[in-house]
Amino acid sequence: MSESLIWWSVGIYVLVALTIAVLSRQGKAGSMSSYFLGDRQMNGFVSALSYSATTYSAFMMVGLAGLTYKGGVGALGFEIIYFAGVSLVAIFGPKFWAVGKKFGFVTPSEMLGHRYKSKPVAGAISIASCLFLIPYAAVQLSGVGYLMQGMTGGAIPFTTGLMVATALAILFSYVAGIRSVMWTDSLQAVLMIVVSTLVALLAISELGGFSGLFHILETEHPQSLSVPGSGLFSFVTFLGLTIPWFFFALTNPQVSQRLFIPSSLKAMRQMLIGFLAFGFVYTLVSILWGFTALAAFPNLSNADMATPTLLASDMIPPVLSVLVMIGIMAAAVSTIDSIMLTLASMLSRDVYANVKPGTSEKRQLTIGKIVLPVIAILAYGFAQLELNLIAILSVAASSGLAVMVPAIIGAFYWRRGTAAGVLVSVIGAGLFVVYAYINGGKVLEIPAGIWGVPLSTFLFVGVSLLTEAPTAVADEFLKEANNHRKTAQPAVSDNPAVKNA
Repeated sequence: MSESLIWWSVGIYVLVALTIAVLSRQGKAGSMSSYFLGDRQMNGFVSALSYSATTYSAFMMVGLAGLTYKGGVGALGFEIIYFAGVSLVAIFGPKFWAVGKKFGFVTPSEMLGHRYKSKPVAGAISIASCLFLIPYAAVQLSGVGYLMQGMTGGAIPFTTGLMVATALAILFSYVAGIRSVMWTDSLQAVLMIVVSTLVALLAISELGGFSGLFHILETEHPQSLSVPGSGLFSFVTFLGLTIPWFFFALTNPQVSQRLFIPSSLKAMRQMLIGFLAFGFVYTLVSILWGFTALAAFPNLSNADMATPTLLASDMIPPVLSVLVMIGIMAAAVSTIDSIMLTLASMLSRDVYANVKPGTSEKRQLTIGKIVLPVIAILAYGFAQLELNLIAILSVAASSGLAVMVPAIIGAFYWRRGTAAGVLVSVIGAGLFVVYAYINGGKVLEIPAGIWGVPLSTFLFVGVSLLTEAPTAVADEFLKEANNHRKTAQPAVSDNPAVKNA
């Protein structure tokens, strides 16, 4: 494919997206809540599109398609488990929204620090999130790098793709914070779903339609249509991948922070319904991309090149291929933006401000903006390692974040939970997961993704039972969370209850 066509397309996308980002600004974002949460005033439609673009990143059209290429139909089951896990948003979303409104929380780690009456809890959750989310951000950069490299036959190097995605992520984050990210997300989500669906149908038609595609798979790759698949999946491996993925919506702070943003519970419901509809279609499209690439190009050495190879082929007109590429790039940049903003807000509010008590909102915001490019550069450095199979790396990040599941569920359903229990479970189980991945991803032949949640639960419950719980704070917190339908108070960023947590 023409290198100049790709660069012109990227340039037009940047110009349009930057225009939308600038127009999204509403005055000067002078507070943490304004810059990182859009003053909690986002409507349901924009929230749904942004939530979709943030969640369905390069992982889908590059990672999930690659996982389907390598592992067959088991990849669909893997993603359906994630889809089922979104039901957790219906349960916990209103609770997050209610306590966020009442106490003025900006970050999920700040919420947990308040609930367990412990600044070290907020700091530990923030640092653990950085440890596992920076590699996940690197996965998004890698998706763009593989895409641009594959579509040009190497004319645009992998590293150049990484640099482009990193620069765009920093640019969009700085323009207006979360407002610019959410409005550009909306553009990106529409582009993603419309173009990828149309091009998938076109590619399938080149193979003789759905009947032709599945005839090729049945005759030449029958293992790809069988359960558990073509050798990648076993029952234990499947569990190791899907358990962390099921809790993704709760444990990934760049996603759960979005639960503070909708202007009302009605907007949150619209966000969830819109996301589910988007996700259902996009999941099927990504799986079909993987199957189509397998049928057309069965001997790729790197499964993550399935989508780039398909887009660079004669099966798809160059203009449409470029539009899909822009959609995937936009999705990846959207996710990186969200991760950068979330981690920056956590480090400035829950680490820096706790180390230096009395730090003003203005100073916190300044520190957050300084941290933004640092996070992007760290992700860029990790992406340069060019580790294979994006889907597996994404789950590895979620496996580390899954150790926070007991602390999050306990915050809303177990008043006996303690700060000591949170710290031991997050740090202890988190280090165990890191150890497991350093040593091949398994301990006693059991994947790290299976160990995280039960081990952290055991530590959280055991240590909490041996230590004193902040029951007064817990009762106040739970009262607000359970009365979320009546919550109508405006957000209070400087609420004394939050400051004294």
